[in-house]
Amino acid sequence: MDFDFNLILVPVTLIFFIVWLLDKLVFKQRVTKGRNNENFLITWAYDFWPVLAVVLFLRSFLFEPFNIPSESMVPTLKTGDYILVNKYQYGVRLPITNTKFINVGDPQRGEVAVFRYPENPKISYIKRIIGLPGDEIKFENGVLFINGQKQERTFASNTMIAAKANLNGQEQEIDLAGKKYNSALGEHKFNTQEIDSEQSDPAAKALVQGIERMYPLSHNQNWEVKVPAGHYFAMGDNRDQSSDSRFWGFVPEENLTGHAVYIWMHKEPGLHLPSFDRNGKIN
Repeated sequence: MDFDFNLILVPVTLIFFIVWLLDKLVFKQRVTKGRNNENFLITWAYDFWPVLAVVLFLRSFLFEPFNIPSESMVPTLKTGDYILVNKYQYGVRLPITNTKFINVGDPQRGEVAVFRYPENPKISYIKRIIGLPGDEIKFENGVLFINGQKQERTFASNTMIAAKANLNGQEQEIDLAGKKYNSALGEHKFNTQEIDSEQSDPAAKALVQGIERMYPLSHNQNWEVKVPAGHYFAMGDNRDQSSDSRFWGFVPEENLTGHAVYIWMHKEPGLHLPSFDRNGKIN
């Protein structure tokens, strides 16, 4: 999610509003010449700025649609999911600058949140909130501890995890053997998944070995952090295919966009019709 539609919506809405206001107070072409006889910009301003203003209000302060572009939140969210994000739950913020001017609430542990990537705020990321300000987080061979308490996780099933690899100069999708877990955090119950170190398929084995040369798979990770004030710790549910707080650090409060609450559509890449069989609340 690397484009902020408000960068276009805000200035266009403002321009049409200024043209409308100037006609109301100065030009008065709508009154003297009548509809469709005035300058075309004035016609557009009357026709479009109220609609754009409503859309801007809804997107900026209530709910904003986002598209999921990656596999980092599988199995909770899949590539091609279209979701709604509650914009006011984490505080009412100005469009574009994201400056909060009304404090409504804060993220809760286990919620799926959209935020501006700390290393490049032009890009939006979506992850699950694992740690709140002041939390002490420990990760021990894939098992999560928060403030000394082990977080619920039980084995659900063996699974195949799709991954992309460059083979013979072409990007191909390879299925990796892995495990799916039933997890819980706060009031939220969801699934996470991890890649196995042992793979039977030669291509899968080579891919996993390449991953492990860069960093350990989740079931081999051991680390501890304390979340500083005004920051959050976020992780993807697809533990071994997620760029998250384990690698680039904490999410500042001012980078929060909103709480991902609902899947309203899914569309596979290419010439495929959208489907609605994944519609539902995001846990």
